[in-house]
Amino acid sequence: MILIFGGTTEGRIVSSILDESGKEYYYSTKGDFQQIDLVHGERVSGAMTHEVMRDFIREKDIRLVIDAAHPFAAVLHKTIGEVTAALSIPVVRYERRYSERTGQVIECASYQEMIEKLEAQPCHRLLALTGVNTLIPLKPFWEKHESFFRILDREDSREKAEAAGFPFSHIRYFREGEDQALFDEIQPDAVITKESGESGFFEEKIAPALAAGVPVYMITRPALPAHYEQVQGPVGLRKAVERLCPDFFPLKTGFTTGSTATAATAAALHALLHEGEFIDSAEIILPSGEEVKLPVERLERTERGYRAMARKYSGDDPDVTHLTEICSEVAFTEEHDGIRFLQGEGVGIVTLPGLGLEIGGPAINKTPRQMMETIVRRHYPVGGVDITISIPQGRELASKTFNPRLGILDGISVVGTSGVVKPFSSEAFIASIVRQADVAVALGADTIVINSGAKSEKYLKAAFPELPFQSFVQYGNFIGETLEKLASLSIPKIYMGIMLGKAVKLAEGNMDTHSKKVVMNKAYLHTVATKAGCTDRAHTLIDGLTLARELWQGLSAEDLDRFMHQITESCHEAGARLVPESELSVLLIDDEGNIRYTYPRDFFQANK
Repeated sequence: MILIFGGTTEGRIVSSILDESGKEYYYSTKGDFQQIDLVHGERVSGAMTHEVMRDFIREKDIRLVIDAAHPFAAVLHKTIGEVTAALSIPVVRYERRYSERTGQVIECASYQEMIEKLEAQPCHRLLALTGVNTLIPLKPFWEKHESFFRILDREDSREKAEAAGFPFSHIRYFREGEDQALFDEIQPDAVITKESGESGFFEEKIAPALAAGVPVYMITRPALPAHYEQVQGPVGLRKAVERLCPDFFPLKTGFTTGSTATAATAAALHALLHEGEFIDSAEIILPSGEEVKLPVERLERTERGYRAMARKYSGDDPDVTHLTEICSEVAFTEEHDGIRFLQGEGVGIVTLPGLGLEIGGPAINKTPRQMMETIVRRHYPVGGVDITISIPQGRELASKTFNPRLGILDGISVVGTSGVVKPFSSEAFIASIVRQADVAVALGADTIVINSGAKSEKYLKAAFPELPFQSFVQYGNFIGETLEKLASLSIPKIYMGIMLGKAVKLAEGNMDTHSKKVVMNKAYLHTVATKAGCTDRAHTLIDGLTLARELWQGLSAEDLDRFMHQITESCHEAGARLVPESELSVLLIDDEGNIRYTYPRDFFQANK
């Protein structure tokens, strides 16, 4: 059993991640003000003293505590730290993202220090964005100097302001997006705030003052107990829960070859910059912006620099590269001033067009390259760097993939669009699709948007900003199983987002689009082109295809419309058979994330 301390945006994120497991958990808040939908969690309200928390953890057999409370809930953090330490219960802190401390803001460790600095400025007209709970500690200042406090528009906040004796004429209520208007109204000599992080709108709060040259004072966030394990995103939280409560999630996630290569690159670069120092875990930045740490197993000196090895872990996805060694050599060079990727042993070489990579270069896809470039430039901003990725088992593994058909020779590709491996190839993943759909239905969703994974989901969320994130369900390759589940739940409206590579397989009637089961069928594409009335030029293009996505650029405008309309209609025909009671619309997405074709043709526009 897991206990979350929430009441924040972070608490909502944590509960949504835990809901994916289908297991029960507890969600604790001091009051009842936060509106939150818990599918499998049980709400617990009321402040917990040391004794209450200890007894609750023992009674409910809590095995893990997740602290997602406000960063300035110092008393709660201290209580959690003391109780969990005494009971030997692990704690994961789901932390906010904080702005880098650049020196533009004046830091204060306490309210007394802040008052002293305000007096020394001197400040005669203050705008306080620190909240109603700071009225008492800042009273020595606002009793002597005109001050305006912004607080939440809630009855309990008004009661606290009244109890502190603060004049209501100088209270302003929080309205999202009105920071500039408030600043313009008050025209303060100084602005004070807390280090509230990204979800606390920290940058938005201080922007008007910084632009006007008005001093900003910030209360720094209190330190957390020493035994807390901190994570800063959904992936890090999921991995921590999988490790600390192994039975909570039925499926284990993993990391892509691209993420693994990035970890090895980070470790090799660290050694290059720190006289050969070895680090057993390396921090990388996922495409989502989340920072996570991956283990590193080995480091060695080379003629040019350092080479590190990290091992690919695919979780419960039966990937052929699971537990494979991924190595990265990093060397500084004066031959150029950029970042150059070189082919090492076991990494394929590109021989055909259509992959978006240079012919003759290493088969390292765009996203992994960007991840490695980002981590290098974070620690080594300028100068030439050579990165050589090698995969000792790569040649052997390549025979178990379709890489040779794509013109990738002598090894495998370094791939990954999200940096994370979700198990798309097992019965357990199909079970997770069921749980995703169940969660959406439990929250009252009447519209479900199904998609293949992180990339297409990102595009579709932008197209449907009004839908809650629970309405988006990933089908991976299991289109058939997903539609059958939605049919059993009687979902009124279903949007199926699909990119061309999977669309040409689904249009032919393949409900499992995994590359191990089915590949692009050129004979079928010729049939589509003929049925659509395409020109001979389209048939010539099809004969030379490496990947289906080449059709986007290769077809003439007229042939493109005819061909893509036919593919989209055929996808709809294949999918609609499985959801006869639902209104299904197929949305064909191009490589830039644009919804280019739909079936029914006017369905998307009519319903938007």
